[in-house]
Amino acid sequence: MNGIGFLTVVVCAVAISAMANRRGWPGPLIVVAVAALVAFVPGLPRMELPPQLILAVVLPPLLYSAALDLSFVSFRRDLLAIASLGVGLVVFTALAVGAVAWSLLPSLTVAGALVLGAVLAPSDAIAAVALGRRSGVPGRIMTILTGESLVNDAVALVAFQLAVAAFTGFPPFIHQPVLLAAYSTSAGVLIGLVVAGVVHLVRPRLHDPALETVLGAVVPFVAFLAATEVHASGVLAVVAAGFWIGHHSADAAFATRLQSRQVWRSTDLVLEAFVFAYMGLQVPLILQAATGNGVGPGRLAATIGIVLLVVVVARPVWIMAIMRITGRRLPWRFAAVLSWSGMRGVVTLAAAAAVPAVTVTGAPTADRNLIQATAVSVALLTILLQGATLPPLVHALHLSDVAERRRANADLARALRVARRAAHEVTQRASASGDGIEAATMALIERRVAHVLTATPHNLEDLREADRPGPTTNELVQQILARQRQALIQERDLGRLDDEVLRAVLQQLDYEEAAASTDLRTRL
Repeated sequence: MNGIGFLTVVVCAVAISAMANRRGWPGPLIVVAVAALVAFVPGLPRMELPPQLILAVVLPPLLYSAALDLSFVSFRRDLLAIASLGVGLVVFTALAVGAVAWSLLPSLTVAGALVLGAVLAPSDAIAAVALGRRSGVPGRIMTILTGESLVNDAVALVAFQLAVAAFTGFPPFIHQPVLLAAYSTSAGVLIGLVVAGVVHLVRPRLHDPALETVLGAVVPFVAFLAATEVHASGVLAVVAAGFWIGHHSADAAFATRLQSRQVWRSTDLVLEAFVFAYMGLQVPLILQAATGNGVGPGRLAATIGIVLLVVVVARPVWIMAIMRITGRRLPWRFAAVLSWSGMRGVVTLAAAAAVPAVTVTGAPTADRNLIQATAVSVALLTILLQGATLPPLVHALHLSDVAERRRANADLARALRVARRAAHEVTQRASASGDGIEAATMALIERRVAHVLTATPHNLEDLREADRPGPTTNELVQQILARQRQALIQERDLGRLDDEVLRAVLQQLDYEEAAASTDLRTRL
């Protein structure tokens, strides 16, 4: 498919997603279904991207954006659950799928069955975030799902690398599995932190929000490519960089934060729409691959159905087993949603396409088409089955985490108290210094800043022209905002404030500082 066709797919996918969202329909599912139907139109070119392009161009920005928004405090709080799903469940699913596939398909070797298991093992970050967000999944479950999806891709790709080596005879970078996993993980995280650290040092020195935003936009690609160059985990490099940049985003200039926020929202929208469209467009390729594998259509359909059942059932079995072993209990409603949120997606597609066509001897790889047809079919079915039923499930269970809501409200109240106290400190200091600002104007400034903390950008209080501050008071507003940011960041660093609450309050302060800066430049 040429560039025009590629852009057509992107534009149509975004348009379909937007129309579906306006009507309250699940946009990703509508995009998949429409793309699958369009794929059968005679004469249309087939879209088949190299797996390396998907992994290096599509996946990094989506993972990076999810890591930017994920609270490091919340991630650390639920680390045990995330590690259990992101590592343990991946291994368990790979072994379970491999065992079942090997028993169902006599022609499939043990190594080939494990390749299929590794391809289907990771749940998808894109599907989990997109569908979970639209379904109204509570914050704690979203944290666990997002954290799991950011971790499990790296684990699954290491398992895939080992299985492919056994399947085709191509030696891995490190033959010992434990050493390979340890090297890939540690080197990937280290590279991601180094890239993020360099960007964090360089970006403030640019003094240009546009350049700072562009520099931030290339971080996921640099981290991914740098890690893969040394055979480390590019996924973990991207995730580590995203965590670091996201945690330190409060240190950036307000204009950089505002621009970056919009850039990543737009990027997510476009790439999510494209990924789901691409999955739907693969349906004819699946059928084509299925006809050339020597397995009858009935046996293939039965195999796909059974493997799908294993993929779906393995998740609740693992979750219940871990809760029993560790003694850590989740409310059953939460456990039900976590169990039903294991959609597969772009990593499964890319890994299936990345199975080598020939072995180390140059002979065609046996059952490659069978592995690809089964893996992609199961991935699409999880999107359609679990994705379509997740919103009604969430609605029927009336999910509500009272403790989480109380904690969020308490964090927000604490943040507002800290911000108001910081504003009062600055105005009191200005009054004591005798800057010539009248008490009534000082009260107006405090009222304006306090209102900004609890308002949205669209309903900020309209001040009368006579009440609008002049250059001197606008400078005071900027001093207040700077002190508030400093106080809020300090509160977060002391562990008394969650990253998500900090970002929400900073967003309000950023809009106010943008307004104050614009007004000041206009008057000057």
